[in-house]
Formats: sequence, structure tokens, C-alpha cells
Amino acid sequence: MQELIKKLTETVGISETQAIQSIETVTTFIKEKLPPMMHGMVDSFLGQQTNTDEHSGINDLLGGLMGTKTEEETQ
Repeated sequence: MQELIKKLTETVGISETQAIQSIETVTTFIKEKLPPMMHGMVDSFLGQQTNTDEHSGINDLLGGLMGTKTEEETQ
């Protein structure tokens, strides 16, 4: 997400705080339009870690299907 924050601050000329708020607003909007099972994908795309119970099962499932290890497995 740092890359997107940097892009917004440089291109649009807003502060880092404003960029973060903008990203959070757009992320929430997108998630409202998608089924809950896709929320983790949105977070992953933006480089956010979702460690809530709501998403951890989906992330584990997707990681298992794609052959990647979850954060807990790598520690």
C-alpha cells in the first residue's frame, strides 16, 4: 500500500494522511460491491494484512489452493 500512498501524494499533491483516508474509503466502497469471500483478495492486492477471523479462513484456503504458506506457517 505504501506504493499507492506515495503515488497519490506525488500525483495528486495530498498529504500522506489524506492518501490513506482516500485508499480506505475506496477500499470500503469496493468491498461493499463484492462478496465477502473476495475481501481478502482486495486487501492482498493493496498489500494489507488481514488477520481477522472473518478473513483468515479464506486467506488460508486461497493460500492452500495456490500452494503458498500462511503467515502463521512461516513463523
